[in-house]
Amino acid sequence: MVYVDNASIPFGRMKMAHMVADTEDELLDMAGRIGLARRWLQHGGTATVHFDVCLSKRAEAINQGAKPITSRELGVMIIERMKAQNEPNA
Repeated sequence: MVYVDNASIPFGRMKMAHMVADTEDELLDMAGRIGLARRWLQHGGTATVHFDVCLSKRAEAINQGAKPITSRELGVMIIERMKAQNEPNA
């Protein structure tokens, strides 16, 4: 499953959210379907792997089946992943 949070972080003239998934392969698949370059992947291979997406790409991801979640839900998800992978700062 792919998830997009409801963040609205300013980046220049855009507002950005985060896109994550249960697996990195699912994340990369969705990124390809909505036109994101793989080079924009952040923290690949870690519990915090994600894409920053502008709000129009967030809407596109939701139209393609991504589940909208809150930023708080994303934070809990990341903490749980970090604990499961025994990553520092969990």
